[in-house]
Amino acid sequence: MAGARTPPRAGLVRLWVPAHIHYSARVMEYLDATVLEGLDDAHFQQQTPYPWVNPQGVIRKPALDRLLDHLPPIASFEKRVGETRRYGQQPHDRYALEYRPGLPLAPPWVAFIKELQSPQYMAFLERMLGCPTALSFHWHYTPTGCSVSPHCDAIHKLGSHIFYLNRDSDWKPEWGGQTVVLDDAGRFNRRSAPQFDDFERQHEARADGNRSFLFARRGNSWHGIREIRCPESELRKVFIVVLNRVSLVGRLARGRWKRRRAD
Repeated sequence: MAGARTPPRAGLVRLWVPAHIHYSARVMEYLDATVLEGLDDAHFQQQTPYPWVNPQGVIRKPALDRLLDHLPPIASFEKRVGETRRYGQQPHDRYALEYRPGLPLAPPWVAFIKELQSPQYMAFLERMLGCPTALSFHWHYTPTGCSVSPHCDAIHKLGSHIFYLNRDSDWKPEWGGQTVVLDDAGRFNRRSAPQFDDFERQHEARADGNRSFLFARRGNSWHGIREIRCPESELRKVFIVVLNRVSLVGRLARGRWKRRRAD
């Protein structure tokens, strides 16, 4: 069996594993192997307008409680407001924290991120996507009045696995925060800036009940978050596993994207 290779850069995880590996070969403390095994890759790939699934219970409930009890403090986040986006799209205002090796985190988060780098989870992703991937991670906290305008993600991404981090007892669905799958029926160039009302077919993924949202990027993988309407004291919180291309083209595209972000 191939072993783990050295990550090509800080914060980006690349592991090669056989796609047929059994997820429960090692008991996982945070991820539920039964839930992962139960997700049908064929059904996922056949979803429209692009592959997506909104499963419940990918993280074990006791483990999720530990993660929620030890979320990174907002003081460690970077405030990103009014940043110019390409193609005339509206800014994605929020607080952001990018994972990097050595980032000060509570032990539950250290253990969870380590498990996300395990052969079991990597094999699950390869089965769903149909190809290997390299991972990076970040947290987003979004205050009231902010939104994520419709977009298709950068080309270096294969997709994302979004974990919603608000307790049901603390967050009301009417406050928003649901990822919206947008079907453009092939009408829009990804280098454009349509609004939510421009999409005739929309589906809101559920963000409650210990759910997550996994999707594969395609040329038409439009998605977004409508404006958050929560009390000033609350924040919409997510942890995102970014699924990056491992090809040379993908690595070059990611490098260009990171340089643009740094400018």
